[in-house]
Order: sequence, then structure tokens, then C-alpha cells
Amino acid sequence: MNTTELAVPVGSLKPGETGTIVALSGGRSFRARCLALGCIPGTTIEMERNSGHGPIVLVVRGVRLALGRGESMRLTVAPMDSPS
Repeated sequence: MNTTELAVPVGSLKPGETGTIVALSGGRSFRARCLALGCIPGTTIEMERNSGHGPIVLVVRGVRLALGRGESMRLTVAPMDSPS
């Protein structure tokens, strides 16, 4: 099984969970904005806040990034195993 088979939208992660960005989908302006903010495939992200409604907050390369629910469905990540 490869990472794209395990990929989920970033909005499905719970606070404290981490993942590796697999793909960006959507329009050119959304992809360009994500890439400019450091959201490139292979980058590790951490979910900081995801209350189930409203925007989510991610930590990408040490910087907080807020995404709307619709945007979070376009950013696909492979969840990482949490340390025991």
C-alpha cells in the first residue's frame, strides 16, 4: 500500500495528529497560494485546531495556517502513525 492509497483530506485529522502532504487539488490560484505558504507535497503538517465547524488551523514548517472547510478538502495528506 502506498501513501496515496492512505491519503485523506487534511480536514479529517484531529488536533495533535500529523500527516504528510500528498497532493493539492483545485484551481490555479489555490494551488499557487498553498505552494507559496510552504504546503508542498512531502511536507509534514500538524493539525492544531479542528472543531468540526469553521476554519481549521494547521502548523506548516513552524507557521500557523488557517484554512476554510472547503479549502481543507482540497489538501490531501497521508496520516502519520502517532508515537505510543
